Amino acid sequence: MKLRYPISQPKLNRNELNLITRAVKSTWISSTGEYIEEFEAKFAQTVGSKYTITASNGTTALHLALLALGIGPGDEVIVPTLTFVASANSVVYTGAKPVFVDIDEPTWTIDPQKIEKKITRSTRAVMPVHLYGYPARMDEILRITRKYKLKVIEDAAEAHGARINNEYVGTMGDIGCFSFYGNKIITTGEGGMITTNNKKLAEKIRLLKNHGMSTQKKYWHPVIGYNYRMTNLQCAIGLAQLNKLQTFLETRKQIAQWYRTNLRKFAGIILPPENTSVYRGVNWLFTILVEDRPNKSRGELINYLKKNAIDTRPVFYPLPYFPMYKTRERFPVSEKISHTGISLPTYVGLTRSDIAYICKTIATYQRS
Repeated sequence: MKLRYPISQPKLNRNELNLITRAVKSTWISSTGEYIEEFEAKFAQTVGSKYTITASNGTTALHLALLALGIGPGDEVIVPTLTFVASANSVVYTGAKPVFVDIDEPTWTIDPQKIEKKITRSTRAVMPVHLYGYPARMDEILRITRKYKLKVIEDAAEAHGARINNEYVGTMGDIGCFSFYGNKIITTGEGGMITTNNKKLAEKIRLLKNHGMSTQKKYWHPVIGYNYRMTNLQCAIGLAQLNKLQTFLETRKQIAQWYRTNLRKFAGIILPPENTSVYRGVNWLFTILVEDRPNKSRGELINYLKKNAIDTRPVFYPLPYFPMYKTRERFPVSEKISHTGISLPTYVGLTRSDIAYICKTIATYQRS
């Protein structure tokens, strides 16, 4: 069945086509070319980071960040229970252990009050995730990590342009990581970006992402590295996308407001965290909670919307539900959000009438 409203779709036009055509004509189509440096420089300027390094995707960005901080076997990294699996997997890639902390119900991000209880002698870092584009409580997290001398890797894969007190997420910890997958706020198809204000970390990341090859001596490899590079073609698309970031953010803000206006009156629907004067999210996917009622459930609503050509997504499973991360510990807030959350179509191109139709369809189901 062809869906009238997909969960997400990129906004691409002549600008992307022009830049990628120039890249193709230049014949620099792999991991060398003018658009790589230009994209990195423009991203650094946009978010206010001293150093930015492209990566092949958001997961490899996280892996490189952890490696650059020297995290490895015997170490522990604190990760929220509710996030995409890549956050925890990247920790395991290094040989370290992810330690799970439940989320905070008002923000759906890692609960700072529960972090301290999980810190041990083996804890080396905390990885806050700015889930669905809403910022984690970085001021409290940073107070804790400074107290215990822990590193901070921000997973900002879903939060391009989100801010706390006008400071962009991804620039507050030691290292920030972004994703440019096709459903993200800006995209390169696949791709990632690493941000840091530490020159030594930036140099180490550049070394590791390019097979560990010395920048001073061609084909000399002083360490084991990885092929985590991004291509000039991808960066050409990324540059065109980045030039439209503020427009995209304003459009998503409007889409979220239309959803809120239409859905706030419905019984059984809980809206996502709202922006405040301090915390400014970016509405990656507008996600609601659907309370179970007699003869009503989230799964049935998902099926009903699909029958009406509207695509949705359930919220991520809590990471300890997976066999490789299974634990007896319960994480009630993550479980609640995961069991009741549903993401609605959110992308540039949706109109007010589109949102009205989606919300009317939800209302029809709720009242049936």
